[in-house]
Formats: sequence, C-alpha cells, structure tokens
Amino acid sequence: MSALANNSIVAVIGSGAMGAGIAQVAAAAGYTVKLYDTRAEAVSKALLDIGKMYAKLAEKGRMTADEAAAATARLQAAGSLADVSDCALVVEAIVENLDVKRGLFAELEALVSDDCILATNTSSISVTAIAAKLRRPERLVGMHFFNPVPLMALVEVISGLATSEQVAATVYDTSIAWGKSPVHAKSTPGFIVNRVARPFYAEGWRLLNEQAGDAATIDCVLREAGGFRMGPFELMDLIGHDVNFSVTQSVFGAYFNDPRFTPSVLQQEMVNAGFLGRKSGRGFYLYGEGAPAPVAQAESAQATPEFVALSAAIGGDGRGHSGVIRSLVQRLEQASITVSRRVTHEGQAMDEAPALHCNGAAIYLTDGRSATQRAHDNQHPDTVLFDLALDYAGAKRIAVARADQCSDAAYAAVVGLFQAAGFIVTRLDDVPGLAVMRTVAMLANEAADAVNQGVCTVAAVDIAMQKGVNYPRGPLAWADAVGVQHIVTVLHHLAQGYGEDRYRVSPLLRRKLATGATFHAE
Repeated sequence: MSALANNSIVAVIGSGAMGAGIAQVAAAAGYTVKLYDTRAEAVSKALLDIGKMYAKLAEKGRMTADEAAAATARLQAAGSLADVSDCALVVEAIVENLDVKRGLFAELEALVSDDCILATNTSSISVTAIAAKLRRPERLVGMHFFNPVPLMALVEVISGLATSEQVAATVYDTSIAWGKSPVHAKSTPGFIVNRVARPFYAEGWRLLNEQAGDAATIDCVLREAGGFRMGPFELMDLIGHDVNFSVTQSVFGAYFNDPRFTPSVLQQEMVNAGFLGRKSGRGFYLYGEGAPAPVAQAESAQATPEFVALSAAIGGDGRGHSGVIRSLVQRLEQASITVSRRVTHEGQAMDEAPALHCNGAAIYLTDGRSATQRAHDNQHPDTVLFDLALDYAGAKRIAVARADQCSDAAYAAVVGLFQAAGFIVTRLDDVPGLAVMRTVAMLANEAADAVNQGVCTVAAVDIAMQKGVNYPRGPLAWADAVGVQHIVTVLHHLAQGYGEDRYRVSPLLRRKLATGATFHAE
C-alpha cells in the first residue's frame, strides 16, 4: 500500500462545505491538516464546526472522546499559502473556474517541495487542463469527493494525460486510509458519476415531456419499483435545478453536442422561472411549512382474474429476461395465485414468450416498444406492458401501460392480478420503455461506453454509481441481472421508435451480446 505516511501533513485549500468535509475526514484518519481560505474568519468557523461534529460523533459512540480530542488537535488554520509549504498533499476545493484553479496551483508549485502531490476536487473541469501550465504536471491528480464528504464513501481519483501512475496510486491508497471507496478514472467530461448519471435525469425529463405521468408519479415509480433512493425530480430539487442544468450543459458542450446529453427545455424553463428546488422553496414540489405531500397515481381496486397462465419458451435458462418473469411469477404464486404453464417452441408462438396471460390480456415485460406498437406487431389488441423492478419479491409498486387497442375489461384484469400480488399499480401513459426499464437501459449503455472508452473499469463504474449517488445496483450489474440481450433490445427499439442517435447501442454491449458474456463473473 502506497498511502501517504500517517505523519504526513495535508493541506486543504477552501473552507466551504467540501473543503471542511475533506479536512474533517483527513484529520479523523490521523493526519495533521492545515486548512486555508482567503477569508480567515471562514477557516475559524469551519474548524469550530468540525470540532463540534467530532463531539457529536463521540456522543453517538462513533468515535471515543479521546479520538475526537486528538482529531480536533490535528486541525490547524493556515494563515497564508506559505504555511502549507511543508505538506505532502494539498487538496484544492475552491470555485469551479479553470483560470482560478490554475492560478492557485501555480502559486502552490512555487511553495511546496517537488514531491508534494497536488490534488483538485473539481467535479467537472479537465484535470489535464488544470495541470497543463505547471512545471511538473505529472504530480497533479483529481481527488473528487462527494457531498457531504464525511458521509459519502466515493472518491474519484482522476488522472489527466500527464498524471503519474504513482501519484494516482498514492492518492487512491490514501483515500482508502481515510475510510473511502476510491475508483480510478480518466480525465474525460463528467468523469464517471457526472457522466453516467445523466440518463437518470434525461429520461425523467423525456417521460415528463411526453406526459407519461406527473413528476410525483415518475419519482414514486423510480423509488418504489426501481429501488432508487430518490426519483429524478426530487433529486434535482435537492441539487438545485440551476446547478443540475449547468452540469448537463457542461457535459453536453464538452461532448460536442452529443444528443445523448441534450439538456431539457423544461429544465431551462424551471431555471428561468426561478423554481430551483429546495433552496428557492419551489421546484417540482413546494417546500416549507404546510407544503402538500406529493401524491403518485395509483389505479383503483379491481377484481382478481379467474385464470392466469405463463407461456415460457423451451430452453430458457432462468437468467435475464426469463429470470425477471420467473421472479414475478414467484410473487404471484406466493400470493396464492395459481399460474398454469404453457410451454412453446421458439418461433412458433405469437405470444413472444415469456409472457403472462389473463382474461384475454397478454402481459409482457417492456422491451422498448410502446404497448400500442407491440399490440400491432403481435396482432393482439389486449396487450399490457409492465415495467422493470429492482426486486419483484419486495417491490411496493409496479408500473404498467396499456395499448390504445386494449379493452377496459382486459386491462382491469391485469390491474387486479398485480393488486392481488400486493402491488400498488401505477398506470403510465403508453411511452416506449416505460420508466425504470428505459432509465436502467440508458444508465447501463452509458456505463458500458465509459468502460469501452477506457474511462474506468467495469468494477469502478458500478462502485462509483452505488457509492457516489446511492444507486441500488451498479448499472452493469443491472444489465447482467436483466440480461444484456434484453438491454440491447430495449435500446434498439427506443432508437427505432424515436429515430434518434441518442439511443445508439454501446459497442461493448454489442460485444457482450455476440459472445453471450456478462459484465461480472457469475
């Protein structure tokens, strides 16, 4: 392990929320920390607040009183930049401006020793660009923490074109010593998290724009079916629409207007209106005392159908698409719903097995076509699609869409079936790919492209999205669970339906499909 020695001195430049959080974590890990800011009073307040936080942690038993006192004693105020000249690592956490960061590191390079590592906490600026004018650009590395730093485990260790492998390895191992879960990444726009997360917001905007449901309904489906901690709109309200829109514009521009990262006109309108989210008291939701709780759409109670059948193709291995159907059937049967089996041979059934059937309705997992299109393709008007769920055994809610041709009686039977299994049933308007499936497919696609382009490894992208933004499962692990073939099918149908390059399939997904390989060893 090549972490900095425990007796090393670390400097943090910038005493805002990120800088103070980094200082708190480093001092708690046993390092002497010098905190510097151009505003001396801000440093004093930050040190006082960190000391109070240590005291609270001691009260809760998360550290001893002696450990809290020792960590507090390791924190020092730096009166000037010259005071950090003896540091082994300097972490910058100042304003997101390339020229300002370059100016700071130029000053630091003239003060610190040649073996001092310089790290930037930038969330979006090229590490290569920040280092470009330094005398020794190889010693500058990205060390991107996530807010709030003491609670969020992820650190993206970002290498610019000139960054030394040894420097990146030292920062990686030092992050582990600080109790973090680091991942290596190449300096490309958005790095890992801010790039791979874009579809989570973008597909939400698409769903809203196409009136699949209102914001509260879409958020609820992503939470209670998809297992995400927050839906896209409540998360953007928390982040701030001005901040989220700015990051989206930055990534879009950095990728030369790639349609995959196109910003939303609807979000631009939110920003123009000043509806920025929690910080302005209004975003998609109202905040403050007496604000109404959002209510998601839910279908009214329907009778349980008398007959339920499953058509399953011969040769299914129970993984991927077939595995999803199997887990849903298990929940139905645990609710004392008898599901009869109909085995069909590939190419011999109009049912596109596997599928459920009740009272004339054919029920499929969404494959990226609309229910209306699928009903037309199969010549089966009474078609209903259901959305992906993280875990059908425990999901509280399931989203469905009915074909425009579907009869009320057939649709009511499907709703009754899912309700009998304990699901809250939410109807989305008939948009391709529904909500969870299209979001997961696009997250997996972007993650696969990041790996294919050498930004990070498979393991790194899954760790980053779980530890950095609390996704319930890594995007590529999710692709394995759903089945790479089904993910590719969904993307293909979305691209075909919309006629847009936005939904083009990653070459790495195509390679996995061609070989039958998964992203993670089974």
